Amino acid sequence: MQLQQRMRASAHATSKTSRRPLLCRAQAAATTPKVSVDWDNLGFGLQDVAQTMYVAEWTAEKGWDQGTLKPYGPLQMMPSAQVLNYGQSVFEGMKAQRSAAGNIVLFRPDRNAARCAAGAERLSMPPLPHEQFVQAVADTVRANADYVPPLGKGSLYLRPLLLGSGPILGLGPAPSYTFTVFAAAVGAYFKGGQLTPIDLIVEEHFHRAAPGGMGGTKAAGNYSPVLVTQLAAKKSNYADVVYLDAKTDTYLEEVSSCNIFVRKGTTIKTPPLSGTILPGVTRASIIELARSRGYEVLEEKVSITEAMEADEIFTTGTAVVVCSVGSLTYRGDK
Repeated sequence: MQLQQRMRASAHATSKTSRRPLLCRAQAAATTPKVSVDWDNLGFGLQDVAQTMYVAEWTAEKGWDQGTLKPYGPLQMMPSAQVLNYGQSVFEGMKAQRSAAGNIVLFRPDRNAARCAAGAERLSMPPLPHEQFVQAVADTVRANADYVPPLGKGSLYLRPLLLGSGPILGLGPAPSYTFTVFAAAVGAYFKGGQLTPIDLIVEEHFHRAAPGGMGGTKAAGNYSPVLVTQLAAKKSNYADVVYLDAKTDTYLEEVSSCNIFVRKGTTIKTPPLSGTILPGVTRASIIELARSRGYEVLEEKVSITEAMEADEIFTTGTAVVVCSVGSLTYRGDK
């Protein structure tokens, strides 16, 4: 657990260029937010959703418009919208936080812009221009600065979402698209809190992804299929599920919504980006941090046997940040 604690402490400070100061695009916000939020009891949900969202529209005739900020509320679309029938949608997860100096900072938004563009290409959608994506996120944070928790109390979670909102009947790309960014003040992802180790169980029947599929894309349709195993695991008091590779049921892939690492001595291993797991921004940052601190980091297959014998296991992701695994259960062995 000692490595995981050090990585969590510095996961959002890999370098001066790794996190883009929001203040380069917006004025400084007050250190203490003004909205009525119980900062000491933040959960991970929409209880404290921010009141302003960003919306941009695309048509074949005009391309992407410049977008606008508007009150958080419903998006209007027809029942025949492509996304409602055929699932043409990708999304991102990001966070804004307050620094010790009281500034509001974003964590590597350029990485999310690039991943969103890659996902759009995979699903035959027009990607939002890189600079417009980053600016949209920055504008959303600036408009909701009062929802960024005080230092150490949590973060403002941001959800950029690109979807085929235009109507269509036969299978095909949508005739028009919507890009939106909404936000909410959040605390720890898992119920026990950020510092509480989680218990995971290895899934032996279902798979999250397969070679040649969509596992490496942050597509909306990748996530609901894991609910059947995740909900069953939670009924048995596990926090989440670890999935194995679809070919051999031998190697770790990832958890339902985060990447996984194992440590043995001074060597850290994490499953490779072979198309079946998500290229996490936090994952990449942890690899950089660990190598800079003298650890050997290998992006290669991790067998379930190797994981069960590891000195330490932890997960990474925007929502979970860096979370220690207290136990891993496989075929009844813990």
